[in-house]
Amino acid sequence: MSSSCRRPEHTGPPEVFYNEEEAKKYSQNSRMIEIQTQMSERAVELLCLPEDQPCYLLDVGCGSGLSGDYLTEVGHYWVGVDISTAMLDVALDRDVEGDLVLGDMGEGMPFRAGTFDGCISISALQWLCNADKKTHSPPKRLYRFFSTLYSSLARGARAVFQIYPENSEQLELITAQAMKAGFTGGMVVDYPNSSKAKKFFLCLFAGVSGVLPKGLDSESTDRCVSSQAQFTAQRSRFKNLKGKSVKKSKDWVLEKKQRRRRQGKEVRGDTKYTGRQRRPRF
Repeated sequence: MSSSCRRPEHTGPPEVFYNEEEAKKYSQNSRMIEIQTQMSERAVELLCLPEDQPCYLLDVGCGSGLSGDYLTEVGHYWVGVDISTAMLDVALDRDVEGDLVLGDMGEGMPFRAGTFDGCISISALQWLCNADKKTHSPPKRLYRFFSTLYSSLARGARAVFQIYPENSEQLELITAQAMKAGFTGGMVVDYPNSSKAKKFFLCLFAGVSGVLPKGLDSESTDRCVSSQAQFTAQRSRFKNLKGKSVKKSKDWVLEKKQRRRRQGKEVRGDTKYTGRQRRPRF
């Protein structure tokens, strides 16, 4: 966990770094899509959600909606929050199923108490450890985020954050503010002996302490984490996302209509749904 001047959060605020050019990569770069999908799958596994039961989830730092696509694929409903207008515009262009909110996570989550059954976040939390403005205090912004997130989660829910910690001090800062806000839990490290495959997941429990899942390692032939969390690494939805022909195909349209009917939304029977979701601002 050595520091590097090439880390994205060292180049500027997230709303500046994730401009239109950078945002396009998350819909066109197959490698980025693959990695984002893998980490989203793993985060959802660590949530230990009830099987065959749709849940209402929060995606913090949702970006272009790749994590949200996976949440939709496995039958969940979701709301995504991101500070980058360019990234959310890409999500809108991709017709994601979730609702989108433009907001700074360091200013807190603007949701009613007990709204969500769980929360995931991919590669976003470490941005709060930087002071991009003179008024920014990383400990205060982290606490503000965690305390409002704690309130917005149902009791017993989990929040899973995939992060790229810069060093041990940064990990201590993040976990200290999470615990101060009321969370319990800890860090799950996958493939700890691999420099390339190593991944950090902060797994937090709201209100009720749980058993922290075990991290994956290269010797796990069945990739089993525990009886409650298993990583399957299926990526079939995203294997052909390079072109739009698959996304706009007949099967894709029919599946989308079925999902919207299950959500109680009106769907025209003769044409595909082309409406765009409005992005709330706060």
